[in-house]
Amino acid sequence: MTNQHDTHLPAKTCSIEKLVTMKSDVEKVLKGEKTATRRNGRYADVGEIMVLDGQSFRVDQVYHQSLGELTDVHAQQEGYDSVEAYKQSILSYHPGMPWLPTMKVWVHEFSQVRE
Repeated sequence: MTNQHDTHLPAKTCSIEKLVTMKSDVEKVLKGEKTATRRNGRYADVGEIMVLDGQSFRVDQVYHQSLGELTDVHAQQEGYDSVEAYKQSILSYHPGMPWLPTMKVWVHEFSQVRE
């Protein structure tokens, strides 16, 4: 993992409102089953708040990671039992996309804001 504690991250490529948009993923976040999402761009800054169905979630960490570094624990953060299940899900969303172990993604880890 790189940039995990780096405060000099590159500019965001998208807005936090687009970080988690698929209905199935929103449901996983709301149930506490999904606490991270990986994107090919950076969608949020640490401390930024994402609101889903009226519930707030704070971005706790943002860092770069290669697909080859993924473990089952990372897949479980995404709401899947294993890396293989996560991989098959991602490939079903992006037909024709290769799964390259060297491909870098941005990890956004978040937690629910308790009032």
